[in-house]
Amino acid sequence: MKILCWNTDDAVWTHWNQIVSTNVDLFRVESGEEVRRSLQGLSADFSYCFIYLADNGFAKHVEDVVALREEFPHQKIIVFPNQSSQAAALRLFSVGVSGQCAPYIGEEQLSLVLSVVDSGEIWGGKTFIQQLISQSAANAVSESELEGLSDRELNVTQLVAQGLSNRDIANEMGITERTVKAHLTSIFKKTNTKDRLALALLAQNQ
Repeated sequence: MKILCWNTDDAVWTHWNQIVSTNVDLFRVESGEEVRRSLQGLSADFSYCFIYLADNGFAKHVEDVVALREEFPHQKIIVFPNQSSQAAALRLFSVGVSGQCAPYIGEEQLSLVLSVVDSGEIWGGKTFIQQLISQSAANAVSESELEGLSDRELNVTQLVAQGLSNRDIANEMGITERTVKAHLTSIFKKTNTKDRLALALLAQNQ
């Protein structure tokens, strides 16, 4: 198994090498551009892409990951943030990131995470999931709010709930990404949702 690692921290990099299985090969890069080149290469066949999110430039790094996810929608990406951020986690999961873990995760825990993600599930960690449940309960919206959507908007909503990116939705529906974004703006307003994850949760409850 090959794992591409965007990691700028030597200590975390050393730790990762110590906890992965013997059949795993880690390949380190230190910039977004190197990640792109590696994933675009003819021999690119990475089971996962691990991304360490350092405190320095954290918000920009999150958006860099979002851009990578849009560009490589089928690549399993697991992030390892050095700080706890509910907003960042929601942002990353809403675009289809497969999981988030602590940078110094243990060997057995990492094995469990990869098993869960490999089965098609998302790994968010116990604390994040508890926070998400609490937030969802506090911000619950009426399911009837979907009734005000047009057929096109309902289609977009269903595809968002399936985890598709704007690019994938555009290709699926035969429209432009700009049109998808316009539909989403209207959908968020009509359903009183703030982001893709909240919309997906609403749609999946139907």
